[in-house]
Amino acid sequence: VQLQASGGGLVQAGGSLRLSCAASGRTLSSRAMGWFRRAPGKEREFVAGITWNGDTTKYADSVKGRFTISRDNAKNALYLQMSTLTPEDTAVYYCAAGMGGYIVVAPSTYRYWGQGTQVTVSS
Repeated sequence: VQLQASGGGLVQAGGSLRLSCAASGRTLSSRAMGWFRRAPGKEREFVAGITWNGDTTKYADSVKGRFTISRDNAKNALYLQMSTLTPEDTAVYYCAAGMGGYIVVAPSTYRYWGQGTQVTVSS
């Protein structure tokens, strides 16, 4: 399975971006998926997760109310709509596919990872 994240870029504070993650090689419709990020000098952290069928989502407190995760199993795709961005959201964002169908926040429980896409928010 290969995951390809895209949609990152440079945006001003208060702006929006939509990240996409395309999966190839195998359907991921039975797996929970998530977005993580790593800011300079910090560890990778959970941002958002979604169950295999999209019925349940979970967010880090720092992005709750600003970010929305969604998926399209027919397209084998994952999305992250980010709004009201702040400089603290600057990081490399990674999409990942879990081992099971339900959301977990620990990166070690995710089996497949995308290569990351850079998001930079200027003040």
